[in-house]
Amino acid sequence: METKEEKKKGNFWLTVATFIVSKRKAIMILFVFAIIYSVLSMNKVQVNQDITSYLSEETETRKGLNIMEEEFVTYGSARVMVANITYPEAEKLVDKIEDIKGVKSVAFDDTKDHYVGSNALYDVTVDGADEDPESIAAIRGIREELADYDLYISTTVGAVADSAEMLNREMNIILVLAVVVIIGVLLVSTKAYLEIPVLLITFGVAALLNMGTNYWFGEISFVTNSIAVVLQLALAIDYAIIFCDRFMEEHAVLDSEEAVTVALSKAIPEISSSSLTTIAGLVALMLMQFRLGFDMGIVLVKAILFSLISVFFLMPGILLIFAKGIDRTHHKCFVPNITFVGKFAAKTKYIIPPIFLVIVVLAFIGSNNCHYVFDVNSAEGSKKSDSRIEVEKVESVFGKSNQLVVLVPAGDYEKEKHTLNQLESLPFVKSALGLANQEITEDYVLTDKLTPRQFAEMTNLDAEIARVLYSAYAYHAEQYGPVVTGIDDYGVPLIDMVLFLYDQYQEGYVTLDEETDEMLTTLYDTLHDAQIQLQGENYTRFVLSIDKPVEGQETYDAMEEVRAAAEQYYGKGNVLLAGNSTSAHDLETSFATDNLIISVVTALFVMIILFFTFQSAGLPVLLVLTIQGSIWINFTIPAVQGQAVYFIAYLIVSAIQMGATIDYAIVITSRYTQLKTEMPIEKAIVETLNQAFPTIFTSGSIMTCAGFLIGNISTDVTVSSMGTVLGRGTLTSIILVLFVLPQILLAGDRLIEKTALTMNITRAQKDVAGRVRISGHVRGYVQGEIDADVQGAFQGQMKVSVDTVLPGRQGQITEEEGGTGE
Repeated sequence: METKEEKKKGNFWLTVATFIVSKRKAIMILFVFAIIYSVLSMNKVQVNQDITSYLSEETETRKGLNIMEEEFVTYGSARVMVANITYPEAEKLVDKIEDIKGVKSVAFDDTKDHYVGSNALYDVTVDGADEDPESIAAIRGIREELADYDLYISTTVGAVADSAEMLNREMNIILVLAVVVIIGVLLVSTKAYLEIPVLLITFGVAALLNMGTNYWFGEISFVTNSIAVVLQLALAIDYAIIFCDRFMEEHAVLDSEEAVTVALSKAIPEISSSSLTTIAGLVALMLMQFRLGFDMGIVLVKAILFSLISVFFLMPGILLIFAKGIDRTHHKCFVPNITFVGKFAAKTKYIIPPIFLVIVVLAFIGSNNCHYVFDVNSAEGSKKSDSRIEVEKVESVFGKSNQLVVLVPAGDYEKEKHTLNQLESLPFVKSALGLANQEITEDYVLTDKLTPRQFAEMTNLDAEIARVLYSAYAYHAEQYGPVVTGIDDYGVPLIDMVLFLYDQYQEGYVTLDEETDEMLTTLYDTLHDAQIQLQGENYTRFVLSIDKPVEGQETYDAMEEVRAAAEQYYGKGNVLLAGNSTSAHDLETSFATDNLIISVVTALFVMIILFFTFQSAGLPVLLVLTIQGSIWINFTIPAVQGQAVYFIAYLIVSAIQMGATIDYAIVITSRYTQLKTEMPIEKAIVETLNQAFPTIFTSGSIMTCAGFLIGNISTDVTVSSMGTVLGRGTLTSIILVLFVLPQILLAGDRLIEKTALTMNITRAQKDVAGRVRISGHVRGYVQGEIDADVQGAFQGQMKVSVDTVLPGRQGQITEEEGGTGE
């Protein structure tokens, strides 16, 4: 008999496992400290709610947004619609809205832009930015003031905080339901009731460690923050299940501690290799130009690593704590055999593969014809939030509001005036806002040049004071010519002179009567607001309202017309556009590249891993084709249904689906390649499916349910669309792995054998007759085929080779009395 010491000496992983099990108490103490650290660190995680911040810094949208953040103030705004109201009643509400604290201005008139049928629309501007407390309070005040009316508000004010709060509530519900689903699945698939708390504790610790260390990255996206826990659960819980199943197998013949040790030694390499394909898909995500992929990829890679650490180091100790309870709570595994699926595979091995090949080609074409959208407001989720319903109600009556910002170099009011006139003449431009077309009186716009006399008349200043003021302005601007040649014909833009006069008045250089003081203060407030919104240090901003959808080729063509109009005065390369339409265009431009990167890199990484796993060149191609086919089918379904798919869902889910569900194909293929050496391939595939189905059922049902729960509960379109696509994709992969892959393996058996790499040198087979004693791994024929570890005596005839596989022993056949051997 082989001693324990001999086994440990000959098996590296057994040595590692023995160390982990023997030090389990110390390891558990370290985990307690890690859990405390993670719980205390969770609140340090900064969550980024702005998807556009993940655009490449080289994109036009990102450049434009950076400039606007640095040089301009953008006040929050809202489209407030009151339904079922007469026009006179609607007019009276203007004063009520204006009196609400935090409301800056209200625009309303009798045009179709503000009153249609019995619906009134108020364009409200608030005193702060979208997420400022005073802005949020103003919108809340409007809701309270107009609570008795049929009120609908379309606004981005407070939207980030509201959506984050809603998403957190929804994800908590989803997580609870996911745990319920997992418990239900485990009750069916496990062999002892107390396996379930072991699995849940292990996963819970891994999830805590991952959430508590997300602050290491500074900030993470709201998409990653909301969905990472559920994805970690779906992707990694099968690692704990694999280890638990190994323990149950070993515990049938070994005591608890030895069973945990041996099971861990076998589980470490198996689980580690299984995790590689998932990690490969996530690494592919990290290579995307759109950096949301990197954000999600790196957090989920960390999640997988913490799951592995929890399974390898914490779970052995937990298993031993629950070992007696597990022994007392054994029950029947309720996952049925699926013999009929194996028999169906054997009968259709030459029928299903060609049909599948045709379907794959059609699915490839269909997925390429799927309509992808790049603006979140264009995407459809399974469930709409209250704010989304309000937005759609306003848009159904008054149309969509699509604003496009044009940034041009500052400093030339004449160019600005001509450019705005040119932009306003474009047929799809509903309005164009800029300093050079904002009327301050019936006669003047903000950038008109006024002489001292004209300025005095407009402001009721004394003419001499105005001349002195203009002279002071000329000295201040270092324009000495007008002072020498005569100040009366010196023209200064109205906005510049009002701001200069106000500064001089504040510093005490100019004295004004009470009436002029009030007029100047009001004028200054108006001009200052316009300036900080429309004029920066280096750039001037034009705000256009265009009669085009947010995305689509007609919109992109219109954007190029806008650019061309501005470049007539500012030259090529000096005009930047920004807005939802430019964001959608930039995302669409990067989509093709990111799609190629994810598809190629994921498939390549997975094929390399499979190549070394199975030592075959043909087998990886067949497995990847099966899962890639499921991805194409997944995105053909919405194409056939005429539904649009949010591009983020495609990019992220296609990588996750390939990396995670290829494991199902690996489970079946591994068992099949082993079993076909022991029995005919038709029987091997039947037995393979019966053995593999519990694993696929457990892992696949959890991921499928998690995806559909996210898709049907979350009101956030980004998260919801990812969940729906993930659930449908996982289900598609399971169907193909069970009902197509077996036929492919059977039909392609000869191809697999021919492309297999014989990495090991085969020992020569010897004829043996009589009684012999065997010690080693036997491969050959004994009135049939044998491939097994044998230690004992044999009586009869055989043609076999014996390899050295048992640690510390030389594989051999020893002649006994009446026998011949070697």
